[in-house]
Amino acid sequence: MKKAIKIILGITSVATLALSAMVVEAGGWDNFKLSHFNLTQYLHDQDRELRDLQKQNIDLQKNARVDLEQILNGGPPKDGIPSIDNPDFDTAQTTPFAADHKVIGVIINGEAKAYPFGIMNWHEMVNDTVGGVNISVSYCPLCDTIVAFKRGDTTFGVTGKLYQSCLVMYDRATDSLYAQPWGLGILGDKVNQSLEKIPAVKTTLGAWLAKHPESKILGTETGHKRNYQSYPYGTYYTNERIIFPVRNQDQLALHPKEIVSYVWEADGGTPRVRAASPQENRFSGVSQQFVHSEMKKIGEQTLEFNGRQIRARWDTSLETVAVEELDGTPIPSSTAFAFVYPAFFGQ
Repeated sequence: MKKAIKIILGITSVATLALSAMVVEAGGWDNFKLSHFNLTQYLHDQDRELRDLQKQNIDLQKNARVDLEQILNGGPPKDGIPSIDNPDFDTAQTTPFAADHKVIGVIINGEAKAYPFGIMNWHEMVNDTVGGVNISVSYCPLCDTIVAFKRGDTTFGVTGKLYQSCLVMYDRATDSLYAQPWGLGILGDKVNQSLEKIPAVKTTLGAWLAKHPESKILGTETGHKRNYQSYPYGTYYTNERIIFPVRNQDQLALHPKEIVSYVWEADGGTPRVRAASPQENRFSGVSQQFVHSEMKKIGEQTLEFNGRQIRARWDTSLETVAVEELDGTPIPSSTAFAFVYPAFFGQ
């Protein structure tokens, strides 16, 4: 009976989307699709992540870092947004992407690589090896968050679920779920464990190549047919809409899509999920955000962070915020839409 209901709901949802496409104003289809894409959840198995954990005899309630009801279905099923596990690369001479195209830049042990947003918008996760280190590079188009981290001998994929409107990813060794903006396990065997993050920057391809002319650039031969020169989210990047429920927005004084950077360092705290607890669903650790428009004006800022002095500065060559120790050692940080910071780090 449940299967029959799901089929009926799925057919109804697809029919609704198809009929609505006829009346959407020109240029508004991507916006409409984004707003209603979660209806496609009725066409897919949305409980696979949980069953994969239950097969390991994992108690979901005892091994959860957040309220399970707040992990929402985004529409695609597990791996419905396919990670890139065998990446192909171009050079500065062969890449189809223009100099002003946004990329994620990573350099490890002298090897530089760039991951164009045109590809990351469609795949969100690349499992790669840079400078001899196995890493995953993740990007959430709904949050503009970038988290690159050491993946060890496993690979990471996209669950299709969202927490606070942001990417929930999983590791294929244990099926544990992670909230990407935290880089923290939120459900499963790796609950409360932080991923070992590495510095990654959001910049333009031209700016990245000016500093790293030999950089490899993720190529479009992904094994999937996508239009990597198009942005599939309509006007989402600049409008005020947040598609899924997000908490603590009363703490937000900025435009929701204002670009910020933030740093975060987890501690050993593992607060329990209790409705009566002020720590419910809270990140345990220390964080700080930097608004790009403000940092561009002031240039540099030194501040106390987690018991030491650190420096944030506006990198004029890469047009982004760089966060570093006072000796110049980069500290992993992430850009984000402004709505993300209070949702994940608010009081």
